Amino acid sequence: MTKHKNQKMQVSKFGGASVKNADAVRNISKIVDSLVKPQVIVVSAMGKMTNAFEALVGHYFAGDRDAMITQYKYIRQYHESIVVDLFGTLKEPLLDPVFQLLNDLEVRLEQQPSMHFDFEYDQIVSFGELFSTRIVSAYLGHSGIDNQWVDIRHVLKTDDIYRDATVDWELTSRLMQGTFTFVNAPLYVTQGFLGGTLSNITTTLGREGSDYTAAIIGNALDAENVTVWKDVPGILNADPRIFPDAGKIDSLSYAETIELSYYGAQVIHPKTLKPLQNKQIPLFVKSFVDATLPGTVIGKDGEQDSMPIFILKRNQVFLTLMARDFSFITEDNLSEILALFSRHRVGINLLQTSALNFTACVDNKNDLTPLMDELKKKLVLRYNDNVELLTIRHYSQEVIDEKLEGCTVIDSQVTRKNARFVIKVN
Repeated sequence: MTKHKNQKMQVSKFGGASVKNADAVRNISKIVDSLVKPQVIVVSAMGKMTNAFEALVGHYFAGDRDAMITQYKYIRQYHESIVVDLFGTLKEPLLDPVFQLLNDLEVRLEQQPSMHFDFEYDQIVSFGELFSTRIVSAYLGHSGIDNQWVDIRHVLKTDDIYRDATVDWELTSRLMQGTFTFVNAPLYVTQGFLGGTLSNITTTLGREGSDYTAAIIGNALDAENVTVWKDVPGILNADPRIFPDAGKIDSLSYAETIELSYYGAQVIHPKTLKPLQNKQIPLFVKSFVDATLPGTVIGKDGEQDSMPIFILKRNQVFLTLMARDFSFITEDNLSEILALFSRHRVGINLLQTSALNFTACVDNKNDLTPLMDELKKKLVLRYNDNVELLTIRHYSQEVIDEKLEGCTVIDSQVTRKNARFVIKVN
């Protein structure tokens, strides 16, 4: 067997959309076959299976056995249909680990749930990534692509904060360096999103968990680069579903990407970028639809004066607070107001203060009534609902005028690089 240990390795992450059915898995196998080796492949749950598993754990924890069984059958049939399409049979020996996992899940669902939903969530939802990676690994082997499956829970070690675990970086790096050696195989297939405690209890990493996994592996193994494969040609300067003329950005700096994420762009989460930034490892965002496209590269020296970038957050509520006696909004007022937002777990997307007012734009996705009731006890509260928050980064007056046409501006905040507007479409 050829040794690959001393070659610079790379990491590729494939999300759920890239493995949503048998044709998608075949496409991924072609991409993987063309990749430079050695390589670690990180795979998410197939398609919308994370949502399906979330429904399953909900029924399980609620004790709704009939709904749980129906959901389990749906999940099983979904994976079995992909397997039959790929292999023509359910009896392929390479698939034995898949059916062992199905049996393990069935046994798990026969047990009584614990008192902690987050714990049960991690134990059950994690099967999505285990299924997908076993199927992908088996199909790669079936197609003649030498690979080794790795259970990431044994090498990515975390604390026991379920659904949002914190990585033990020192231990994780040591275990990964001892596992991903590339001595016996040029390619490893493993799971995104998952981790494990010191006692080997399954945990999950929270939002953007699979991208984060790829970054952790890249950091631990000093990767040459990390690639996230998506259904878009790269990072775009706007959501094409909202702005049809959206264009691709060729390169971005780490700092610029973090700024975009902060303002609400659906790009790469800062949690993913930090481990790569620490070691100056470039991150590529490429298309699994057309792997020949160059994509977008995120690194130390991305474009500084790029095209205008548009971020639109819909379904917002704009809150205005004033002191009852028309006195100033002071530091004491501010700390008390912000503490209330924090206590009610309401994130602030736009914040401004003046002598008499405190204004904030927030998502209208949770029940804001408890927060608003408490605010009313202390201050005068007014609000506008059904508004939108438009952020234009690298703006020009011409661009602002174009995007605000047909809108009523309720509030604005303009800095050197960002122009932000709370708007209502007329």
